Amino acid sequence: MDAPLCLHTTTVRPSWTDYNDHLSEYAYLLVFGDSSDVFFRRMGVEERYRAQGHSLYTAETHLHHRREAYSGDPLLLTIQVLGLDDKRLHLFHTMHHSRSGDILATAEQLLLHVDTRARRVAPFPAPLLTRLTAVRDAHAHLDVPDGVGHVMAIPSHDATG
Repeated sequence: MDAPLCLHTTTVRPSWTDYNDHLSEYAYLLVFGDSSDVFFRRMGVEERYRAQGHSLYTAETHLHHRREAYSGDPLLLTIQVLGLDDKRLHLFHTMHHSRSGDILATAEQLLLHVDTRARRVAPFPAPLLTRLTAVRDAHAHLDVPDGVGHVMAIPSHDATG
């Protein structure tokens, strides 16, 4: 198993760019979300699974913008499973420029497994938990990526300097 997983590639579409001609803020989240969806389908969280009343919901996402991406740039996305328990999944995405290898952005996500009929967090079914555990274990030897758990704040300073 790849560590981290490389399951998704795409190209920056002109409609994803902003007035500075680079990938717009919303589009970073869109691309990371598409990468998550590919991973989820690989794990068995797809239409049939959702029809049975289960899904994964994003509880929190932290985006870090590292470099600009422009219309036509090729993107390669990786996913590292950082943590897992019976109801939660902790992922780290890295967006690379496919040609240069530069890291363009990262996204740390906490996802919850949800019983969509009861509208509440619920344990992963055993088969899905087994598949996710295998990925987590395959990624256990990887370093914790820079920026994981980062808290956003402006340090306070004395007004007199």
